[in-house]
Amino acid sequence: MRSCHCHKKHGLRRVVVTGGPGAGKTAVLELVRQAFCGHVHVLPESASILYGGGFPRGTDDASRRAAQRLIFEIQRELEILQEPTQPALVLCDRGTLDGLAYWPGHPDDLLEEMGTTRAEQLARYQAVIHLRTPDAEDGYDHVNRLRIESATEAARLDREILKIWHEHPRRHVVASRPDFLDKALEVVNLLLEELPPCCRPRPRASKLLRPVQARR
Repeated sequence: MRSCHCHKKHGLRRVVVTGGPGAGKTAVLELVRQAFCGHVHVLPESASILYGGGFPRGTDDASRRAAQRLIFEIQRELEILQEPTQPALVLCDRGTLDGLAYWPGHPDDLLEEMGTTRAEQLARYQAVIHLRTPDAEDGYDHVNRLRIESATEAARLDREILKIWHEHPRRHVVASRPDFLDKALEVVNLLLEELPPCCRPRPRASKLLRPVQARR
């Protein structure tokens, strides 16, 4: 985390970083956590909190619905917890609408059960950055122990999530790259534009990522 001399109270801005499994969201957000100042808050992924804590990952419809209701609620509460601190930017590892791609049955049933609408959830976020999932030939990653999807299933979920967020007025789609750092660089530059000038680090993203490149 970089130091920042800004002591202003900022208006709350939430940005979703989303995409299918294996798209690189967690890796990109870790780079951001190291490179940006403390006024940028990076939230953990709600599904990882749930499943990493031992919640059963059943495959029947009742289990899948229960999990998605809990993931939605965890995500919403994580975001609410940031409001009193007034950070410059809250980065969400997935947003509340991502669960629609995993919900068995009609996706809007999840929103109805949670007492909300698509329009209300879209309005929670000032921007959405969608990282596309690479296919098996281009480096789909199976390393994460909580990732159970095959490359084919990951690609399907990536397409579903792309459709779910397509109505957001400020959605950016970041294509897969042969070199992951090129993909990360595009995301970091998009995020820099979301920051107020007082919290925008200099130099720009290419130099922010240089220490990571040197370690490769």
